[in-house]
Amino acid sequence: MGYKGIDTTELVFDNYAASADSILGGEPGRGFFQMMDGVEVGRVNVSARACGVAIRAFELAARYAQQRTTFGKPIAQHQAIGFSLAEMATKVEAAHLMMVNAARLKDSGERNDVAAGMAKYLTSEYCSEVTQASFRIHGGYGYSKEYEIERLMREAPFLLIGEGTSEIQKTIISKGILREYAL
Repeated sequence: MGYKGIDTTELVFDNYAASADSILGGEPGRGFFQMMDGVEVGRVNVSARACGVAIRAFELAARYAQQRTTFGKPIAQHQAIGFSLAEMATKVEAAHLMMVNAARLKDSGERNDVAAGMAKYLTSEYCSEVTQASFRIHGGYGYSKEYEIERLMREAPFLLIGEGTSEIQKTIISKGILREYAL
């Protein structure tokens, strides 16, 4: 399908012992925390990629809807298409704000597991919705490799699962909420 930019491979260490000064991060016993820190960065990264795909899908839909005509006028002037564009623009803006907030928290060094989870959840879901709406606006042309929306339709699904599914993000978010609002 999509997501052609990154290769994944297996790395196996068999009967290998690392000295304490060779351990990443330099602190034995902290590997889980370092890994989770990397996962938080990954969630913000996936959020940023989801924003990029969603923004591009929206841009393509807005342009195409002004060029394609039916019944003597651009399809952008039909209320159903106009409403779809309005929903897409709102989702793109909300997703971008969530991603920027999570990135700022991560940069500040604050704990951001909940913000990163919220951003990843919202941006990936909205990316999928915006890309599908753009695809619908393109109609049959959306299947053609000549139109960029075809590629975005292959890219968006991975963002729903990369760095944890929406269900995983909801688990992280709910635990964080309960931690914050503990009785």
